[in-house]
Amino acid sequence: MISVHKGIAQPWQCDVMGHMTTRFYVAMFDDASYHFLHHLFGWNGARNESGKLGWVDVRHTIDYQDEVNAGDLLEIHAALKKIGGKSMTVTYEMTNLASGEVAATLESVIVLFDLKKRCAVTISDDLRSIAEQQLEQDP
Repeated sequence: MISVHKGIAQPWQCDVMGHMTTRFYVAMFDDASYHFLHHLFGWNGARNESGKLGWVDVRHTIDYQDEVNAGDLLEIHAALKKIGGKSMTVTYEMTNLASGEVAATLESVIVLFDLKKRCAVTISDDLRSIAEQQLEQDP
């Protein structure tokens, strides 16, 4: 797994029970996904000159494992777990740096998407070759 995001749980991100609310877990994981795609392919939405291809999330499975409170420092690591014909599966792990505990994990299925035609497209051999070099196998 590689580090793809560092953040802090701000007081305004916490719910009425004092814990970081779900919407901000998702936001941190989303930010991490862009860093992961940049690490993997050098992909950057702001520099997608062709404007034709992008990556879209089609499934998220989040497991909340430990409380996150205001002021907690968080780090997210990611690993590529699976490459399909049009999709990839990426796992993310959010760790509370002070406690060392895993706060949450996310399994995300992302699809290569034609932004003009609005449909999934096959992952090219070039992209597949790059991704396969980063594929992390389960022990």
